[in-house]
Amino acid sequence: MGVIKVPTSFNIEVEFEIPEFYRRLIALFIDMLIQFFYLKIAEQIYNSFERNSNTFSEDTQHNLWAAGLLLTLPIMLYHILLEITMNGQSVGKKIMGMRVVHENGGRASIGQFMIRWLLRVSDLWIVLILFLLLLNPYALRNIETTLLVLAALGFLITDIILVVSSKKGQRIGDILAHTILIRTNTRTSIEETVFQEVADSYTPAFPQIMQLSDKDINAIKSILETAKKKGDFNMAATASEKIKAHLKIDSQMSPFDFLEVLLKDYNYLSVK
Repeated sequence: MGVIKVPTSFNIEVEFEIPEFYRRLIALFIDMLIQFFYLKIAEQIYNSFERNSNTFSEDTQHNLWAAGLLLTLPIMLYHILLEITMNGQSVGKKIMGMRVVHENGGRASIGQFMIRWLLRVSDLWIVLILFLLLLNPYALRNIETTLLVLAALGFLITDIILVVSSKKGQRIGDILAHTILIRTNTRTSIEETVFQEVADSYTPAFPQIMQLSDKDINAIKSILETAKKKGDFNMAATASEKIKAHLKIDSQMSPFDFLEVLLKDYNYLSVK
């Protein structure tokens, strides 16, 4: 299992675990299986429409074409819709404990998810080709279908080579979208660790914290979590000193306590 280091705003690196290749493969297989079974259901629905329609009518032909398009849309949009609504996860990724995040460890944007989706053609093609072959085992005798199969396999093999050889485990879409796939059951992304409950009666100690950006707050929380897990006092102390100097804060708190208070202050003040 690989580990990558992501630099934060305070020039302190935090670590994220890259999932093993077999995890990605199983997640891909799960997603493909879901898409395949959906196609089988969609086929039955389409056949039902066709049986109950007057296939000789031009309007009926248009309606059947529209129905076929609508039934195919969930397959086309499977990954992008789930990754946007499930915070970087598809069903397969969630089961295997993985998530798509920005290269800096934060939440990926909708634009980044769209780039990944547009460049994951190999997955979609393979699902559609498998379905086509089950419907018609002789489809490979058609030169167009054969070329489509070869193109899909070419994209898939390229992605596999990139994932295996890349330090960050990135496929084509990840490289262009500036995203990475990380494990979720050991370390969480920076964006996910920011929020915490603070009592209404809480009194902020350092209101200067609101001078920092959201990215800075994300970095502070990630540094604190990483320092705690590794028992790295120096990491927390270095971050504390840099923040004190930047915000002109004079405090004798221990580094861990200081960072925790800063985060509580931010959570309290940001909703007031």
